[in-house]
Amino acid sequence: MPNTTLILLAAGSSNRFNQEVKKQWLRIDHKPLWQFVADRFAKTSFFSKIIITSSADDINFMKNYASYTFIEGGASRQISLANALKVVDTEYVLVSDIARACVDTHFLQKILSQSNLANCIVPYLPLTDTIVYNGNTIDRDLVKRVQTPQLSHTLTLKKALDTSEEFTDESSAIVACGGSREFILGEENAHKITYPSDLNKIPCLSAPSTDILSGNGFDVHAFDTKGDMWLGGVLIDSDYGFLAHSDGDVAIHALIDALLGAAGMGDIGMMFPDNDETYKGIDSKELLQEVVGKIYNFGFTIINVDITIAAQKPRIGKYKQKMRETLAPLLNIEMARVNIKATTTEKLGFIGRGEGVGVIANANLKYFDWTKI
Repeated sequence: MPNTTLILLAAGSSNRFNQEVKKQWLRIDHKPLWQFVADRFAKTSFFSKIIITSSADDINFMKNYASYTFIEGGASRQISLANALKVVDTEYVLVSDIARACVDTHFLQKILSQSNLANCIVPYLPLTDTIVYNGNTIDRDLVKRVQTPQLSHTLTLKKALDTSEEFTDESSAIVACGGSREFILGEENAHKITYPSDLNKIPCLSAPSTDILSGNGFDVHAFDTKGDMWLGGVLIDSDYGFLAHSDGDVAIHALIDALLGAAGMGDIGMMFPDNDETYKGIDSKELLQEVVGKIYNFGFTIINVDITIAAQKPRIGKYKQKMRETLAPLLNIEMARVNIKATTTEKLGFIGRGEGVGVIANANLKYFDWTKI
């Protein structure tokens, strides 16, 4: 059905999933869930375009994985859908949730083949249990469990969503503005991931890869005649600080680059530009916390980090343990997995001349193992 656009909604915050990882970033082998689902739809060749809605925090990282059309979503499902519809120019649009991961080709064909029956084609599942509402037993045959994907006439759906009233699915909005909908029998395999326990009900998902992902970071900062010296999150007893836009914690800066490198998320300059006044003088531990939050949100777990500080001065030895104690909780790992090394350059180069400090950091990550929750 080449006159159909597919919209996959993936801009949610996953609050009900109640894990550090967002459910759209659960890995299926190496692929994040959103890409796994999009690729399954793409293989059918049913769609002229595939649009994925994403949160502002996720959208740039998503673009590193695939070349679908990405649209920034909003605070609600309906706003995200309305944003995506702005770039839809086909007669029909199929809307599904990334969390509904196992929609198969036969099910899609059944939905798409019914396009002429109503403004919206809605799959549903009947209820088999007794239903009690507000103290009264009601006829369960009158109750339907509505699923996605839902196929809509594009112009009708755009008109239906041109309202401040909130709807939880496309068909409800269309019916509210006078449109028609047709129910067709859905499929149990098209179960939606809302809570961690739902993962046990999704037959097509394979476990995440057990590969270890490694990254390295390198940074240098020259000394400044003023200011405090922060290194590895620890205040160093010194008469001078670092020349930098932030607090100049060169060890944390190298560590951030190592973490971003392992995750494929770019570098510290992309995330925290040194021409942005927001980060002027900022505590680098705050930057590290933000990066670590993204690392876990995007489906990674930190295994360990290893940091080498090259400094002719000041002497670092007595601060190494405190650095480990400071960094471990920020990384959400055990202190034993944070290694700090210190060395000199035997008085060679700018470090040997006592003009600054250089740091090399390495980090290892793995994918969050959702099979164990």
